[in-house]
Amino acid sequence: MDSNSLYYSLELVAGSGHILTPEQRTALESSLVLLKKNYKFSRVLFWGKILGINGVYFIAQGRGEDEMKDKKNLYSLNCMDWFLLPPASDSMIEEVSKATKGRFMGDPSFVYEHQEIHRQGEGNEPVNEKAVITVTEEKRLAVAVHQIDAEVSVVPRGAFIKSPRGLVQLNRSFGGLSEAEARKLDNFLHLRQSKNMKKKSILDMGDWNPAMDYLDALSDDIPKGSWSLQFEFARKVCVLRSLLWLGLTFYHVPMTPQHGYIYIGDGTKNLDLPFML
Repeated sequence: MDSNSLYYSLELVAGSGHILTPEQRTALESSLVLLKKNYKFSRVLFWGKILGINGVYFIAQGRGEDEMKDKKNLYSLNCMDWFLLPPASDSMIEEVSKATKGRFMGDPSFVYEHQEIHRQGEGNEPVNEKAVITVTEEKRLAVAVHQIDAEVSVVPRGAFIKSPRGLVQLNRSFGGLSEAEARKLDNFLHLRQSKNMKKKSILDMGDWNPAMDYLDALSDDIPKGSWSLQFEFARKVCVLRSLLWLGLTFYHVPMTPQHGYIYIGDGTKNLDLPFML
């Protein structure tokens, strides 16, 4: 959620238990302004927080000219001092998936270790070689934020447009979805590189607008039923909750440009979801 409307936005997702203390709100409102200035971001979003056993990671996201590609994630332990997270590469994701399990500790310097045994040689005397994979919690945090963003980041249809130069930017003329549109998952999209667009038929794409219809719709997510859509605050606010990454909450006020999402959880994926539906 945009740092400029943080106070207002937090009130709209409070129904999910996503709250900050007055001290944390005050610290964020001042530190995020400095963060935007120091790193020369176009926008700064308060992404959420990941709860560890011994501490909490507060996550912010800075965006540049392209809202989808020019993104940098930062974390803080006190809402004041911010540190850049490294980009999540494929090799880092693989290492983290092998070496880490359970909850976050809350210490970015904590080291996870995983031992692998590789059998070398052939014949009657094969040799077992041990390899130890070590991963810091800072890398695990970078991967978790990357995966949550890639799998459950949500925007209303039309909120972001693709320019002729291929840049994804805020649509300044977006006035919000109607109440009827906000009741359909087809009108909520993932802010990521499309994975399902090539699978669509020409008939499906006949009425699409290339400037707005370049993202995957939540209705195509697998497994089906991984989103909960409700209207709250006297049926004036559309609220989406992810059942795959418990703690991700998105809000949109129909007929206004107000929208955003926040994640507050333990940073683990609900792998049991297919068996729960």
